Amino acid sequence: MIEAGRICVKTAGREAGLKCVVVDILDERFALVTGPESLTGVKRRRVNIRHLQPTELKVEIRRGASDERTAEAIEKAGLTRVLKAA
Repeated sequence: MIEAGRICVKTAGREAGLKCVVVDILDERFALVTGPESLTGVKRRRVNIRHLQPTELKVEIRRGASDERTAEAIEKAGLTRVLKAA
Protein backbone atom coordinates (compact mmCIF):
# COMPACT_ATOMS: atom_id res chain seq x y z
CA MET A 1 0.00 0.00 0.00
CA ILE A 2 1.57 3.23 -1.17
CA GLU A 3 0.87 6.21 1.11
CA ALA A 4 2.64 9.32 2.38
CA GLY A 5 5.44 8.31 4.72
CA ARG A 6 5.83 4.77 3.36
CA ILE A 7 9.44 3.73 2.79
CA CYS A 8 9.91 2.03 -0.58
CA VAL A 9 12.69 0.57 -2.71
CA LYS A 10 12.99 1.94 -6.23
CA THR A 11 12.98 -0.92 -8.75
CA ALA A 12 13.72 0.96 -11.99
CA GLY A 13 15.91 3.76 -13.26
CA ARG A 14 19.32 5.01 -12.22
CA GLU A 15 18.29 4.95 -8.56
CA ALA A 16 17.10 1.31 -8.66
CA GLY A 17 17.81 -0.51 -5.43
CA LEU A 18 17.87 2.66 -3.32
CA LYS A 19 15.34 3.35 -0.57
CA CYS A 20 13.09 6.39 -0.63
CA VAL A 21 10.12 7.90 1.19
CA VAL A 22 6.78 8.59 -0.48
CA VAL A 23 5.94 12.25 0.13
CA ASP A 24 2.68 12.54 -1.81
CA ILE A 25 0.38 10.58 -4.13
CA LEU A 26 -0.11 12.64 -7.29
CA ASP A 27 -2.68 10.43 -9.03
CA GLU A 28 -3.44 6.73 -9.55
CA ARG A 29 -0.14 6.17 -11.40
CA PHE A 30 2.41 8.58 -9.94
CA ALA A 31 3.86 9.41 -6.53
CA LEU A 32 6.30 12.08 -5.32
CA VAL A 33 9.30 10.54 -3.56
CA THR A 34 12.46 11.76 -1.88
CA GLY A 35 15.44 10.11 -0.25
CA PRO A 36 16.19 12.79 0.86
CA GLU A 37 19.17 13.05 -1.48
CA SER A 38 21.60 13.98 1.30
CA LEU A 39 20.73 10.74 3.12
CA THR A 40 20.09 8.08 0.45
CA GLY A 41 21.02 9.66 -2.88
CA VAL A 42 17.43 9.67 -4.20
CA LYS A 43 16.38 13.04 -5.57
CA ARG A 44 12.90 14.44 -4.98
CA ARG A 45 10.95 13.47 -8.08
CA ARG A 46 7.78 12.03 -9.56
CA VAL A 47 7.91 8.27 -10.10
CA ASN A 48 5.56 5.64 -11.46
CA ILE A 49 4.03 3.65 -8.59
CA ARG A 50 4.82 0.43 -10.50
CA HIS A 51 8.52 1.27 -10.04
CA LEU A 52 8.25 1.24 -6.24
CA GLN A 53 8.34 -1.77 -3.93
CA PRO A 54 6.81 -0.79 -0.58
CA THR A 55 8.37 -2.02 2.67
CA GLU A 56 6.69 -2.49 6.03
CA LEU A 57 8.48 0.62 7.33
CA LYS A 58 6.76 3.99 7.63
CA VAL A 59 7.58 7.43 9.01
CA GLU A 60 5.10 10.02 10.21
CA ILE A 61 5.08 12.95 7.75
CA ARG A 62 2.42 15.15 6.23
CA ARG A 63 1.63 14.99 2.53
CA GLY A 64 4.02 17.24 0.62
CA ALA A 65 6.57 17.41 3.45
CA SER A 66 9.89 19.07 2.66
CA ASP A 67 13.15 17.14 2.49
CA GLU A 68 14.19 18.66 5.83
CA ARG A 69 10.98 17.54 7.56
CA THR A 70 11.31 14.09 6.00
CA ALA A 71 14.92 13.77 7.23
CA GLU A 72 13.81 14.82 10.74
CA ALA A 73 11.02 12.20 10.71
CA ILE A 74 13.46 9.49 9.59
CA GLU A 75 15.86 10.38 12.38
CA LYS A 76 13.06 10.53 14.95
CA ALA A 77 11.88 7.05 13.89
CA GLY A 78 15.43 5.72 14.17
CA LEU A 79 15.57 4.58 10.54
CA THR A 80 18.62 6.56 9.39
CA ARG A 81 20.87 3.49 9.30
CA VAL A 82 18.23 1.44 7.44
CA LEU A 83 17.92 4.02 4.66
CA LYS A 84 21.67 4.58 4.31
CA ALA A 85 22.30 0.82 3.97
CA ALA A 86 20.90 0.66 0.44
